[in-house]
Amino acid sequence: MRIIAGEARGRRLETREGMDVRPTPERVKEALFNILQFQIEGRRVLDLFAGSGQLGLEALSRGAAEAVFVDESRASMAVVQRNIASLHMESRSKIFQMDFASFLMRRHTPFDIVFLDPPYRSGMLEKALPLVAEVTSPGGTIIAEHPTDEELPETAGAFQKGRSYRYGKIYLTVYRRPEPEQV
Repeated sequence: MRIIAGEARGRRLETREGMDVRPTPERVKEALFNILQFQIEGRRVLDLFAGSGQLGLEALSRGAAEAVFVDESRASMAVVQRNIASLHMESRSKIFQMDFASFLMRRHTPFDIVFLDPPYRSGMLEKALPLVAEVTSPGGTIIAEHPTDEELPETAGAFQKGRSYRYGKIYLTVYRRPEPEQV
């Protein structure tokens, strides 16, 4: 696993071993960042269910102002912390080892981009979507990675489900908040 583009391009990332983790494949990560290519610069990013932190770190490498990493696993957060340090991105990173719901229920400065990649078929994605919508800025984007056989709701708070992109057995589904109609 490596950083694809930006200031840390080509740098390798550490990941956890074992069946408890499922890193986003590089071709899916590349597609995800192609979807967001002009939206990252200077943005505040949330990498919920961070795992190794690869999505938030890729965003930082591509010019995001700040990335917040959240995962309840102590082992995952240790990997995230080592990856942040190896890329020298400590000043633009914050990490929280805690349950996603507890994190989202705290008051936060809104996030511009949110990556959701929870364990598949755990029910966490459906629980996280409405909570994430509450902490995402009105012009923000929520991207959920999920298996193709898992249906997601049409709305998440004020955000509406947009296009889903299929990559083998993986979907990337984009949620955006519609612009208010001009009168």
